Amino acid sequence: MVYKWDVAIPELTGDELRSAYIYLPESYNADPQKRYPVLYMFDGHNVFFDSDATYGKCWGMKEYMDNTDTQMIIAAIECNHSPDNGRLREYSPFTFRDSKFGKIQGFGKKTMDWMVHSFKKEIDSQFRTMPEREHTYIAGSSMGGLMSLYAVLEYNHIFSKAAALSPSLWTAPVRIINLIKHAKLQPNTIIYMDYGSQELHFHANMTKQFGKITASLLERRILLTSRIVPGGTHSEASWEKQIPFFMNTLLYEQ
Repeated sequence: MVYKWDVAIPELTGDELRSAYIYLPESYNADPQKRYPVLYMFDGHNVFFDSDATYGKCWGMKEYMDNTDTQMIIAAIECNHSPDNGRLREYSPFTFRDSKFGKIQGFGKKTMDWMVHSFKKEIDSQFRTMPEREHTYIAGSSMGGLMSLYAVLEYNHIFSKAAALSPSLWTAPVRIINLIKHAKLQPNTIIYMDYGSQELHFHANMTKQFGKITASLLERRILLTSRIVPGGTHSEASWEKQIPFFMNTLLYEQ
């Protein structure tokens, strides 16, 4: 079951509404005493429905969850679609400059503060979640993948696990490595991170940067799955194929 409703993020876009989504396992109504871990996801409009997806193809998370009977709630929020680089700004932990986009003021901290203090609070109050850190995960792709990596490092007291698919490491690789080095990490932090072999050429030195950041995560003794996806592209169709890989990482031994 997927439910959809409108929310506003006053700290970012005032009264402007965007969609929120929640997936509930089929067992949710059948067993009113059961509680569930929660996976928070970025770009919520691309997670469940082709009809809502930016390019007409979603991740297919509902079908995967139903077919595998995975006992988890998924809460997802739509991105900012403003043509003035709204998504880049909200999903950028750091301010950066780019030859194509110019200067992007990073509002990633504001986005995460809202997600932690408002959205998560609402989800925990309205649904039968397991709100503790060990049962709270986060995932996304591209800029959402970067934000997932940022979230599990900077908000490690909230999120114990993250899946960062094709994360936009090119935006600020030095600052990302510094964040990894200085993050206050609790034991058993788990990260899945990948990059498609067919997208490595999109940004200069991407293979090198991916390797450096993988090494930095390992140096912090993070339990890491790091992959170069054979034939992987920067698309929802490719990320859908990675669902079994990252879900196995997030739920290993559970």
